[in-house]
Amino acid sequence: MKIEIDEKSGYCFGVEFAIQMAEDEMSEGEELYCLGDIVHNSMEVKRLHKKGLRIISHKDLKDLRNCKVLIRAHGEPPETYQIAIENNIELIDASCPVVLKLQNRVKLAYDMAVRNNGQLVIYGKHGHAEVTGLTGQTHNKAIVVMHEEDLDKIDFSRPITLFSQTTKSTKGFYTLKSIIEERVVKEGTIPLTEFNAHDSICRQVSNREPNMEKFALKHDVILFVAGKKSSNGKALYNVCLTHNPRSYFIESEKDLDLSLLQPGDSVGICGATSTPNWLMEQVADFIKNNELTPEVS
Repeated sequence: MKIEIDEKSGYCFGVEFAIQMAEDEMSEGEELYCLGDIVHNSMEVKRLHKKGLRIISHKDLKDLRNCKVLIRAHGEPPETYQIAIENNIELIDASCPVVLKLQNRVKLAYDMAVRNNGQLVIYGKHGHAEVTGLTGQTHNKAIVVMHEEDLDKIDFSRPITLFSQTTKSTKGFYTLKSIIEERVVKEGTIPLTEFNAHDSICRQVSNREPNMEKFALKHDVILFVAGKKSSNGKALYNVCLTHNPRSYFIESEKDLDLSLLQPGDSVGICGATSTPNWLMEQVADFIKNNELTPEVS
């Protein structure tokens, strides 16, 4: 049996940066508050909790005073910064630079849309932290869409500007873009030139899809390690499953049924942008200690 850990899996720059900032702040043993899970991986959240990271909600934030609060990579809406000023809270801003740039683009596009009687649409998951931060730039007026049926929220007689959550599927974005174009032509009273689509998907994320396809085809079995809350994890796992029916989603080695592995299998271990490398290595070690001694690369 051979095991390979995908060297291109694991934290993206934004998540790695946020976790490093959190650990630096806690290096002297002080507690640090964080707005929401710092990463969509329960194992990593537990590890950081032991170091002093305390997860809070936006409701909790309003009751805090004179403390430090970490903003995770997903970014935050303007309201969060205003509350921090009013409550004398020091924000440790670990927002991903890619997300911050997108927030600025969305704000400028929304302001222009208002002047032109247009509407701003975001392809993303309603309620996702990044999407909440993006819609906050529009006074929560942006239209959030995920599936084709969500497009009924759009007024096809008015100009449309489309952006995407940075971690969404590139294929999904362009599929939705094509459907919107078709509906503008068929139903709308505006020229197609008044539909502007901006591919704002992070390339560090989107480039993982073709890599995941190759990796899934390379092995007999794929063990995809990710947190159940990870949108990116679900998307990348589906890429694996499409190309390799022996692909299994696990949060940790505790979820692994060893009977799924056969002697002589080539096992590929990979994960999402929110999956720590130590967790994938832990899965590999678990197989090593409970099966025929494999070669781990």
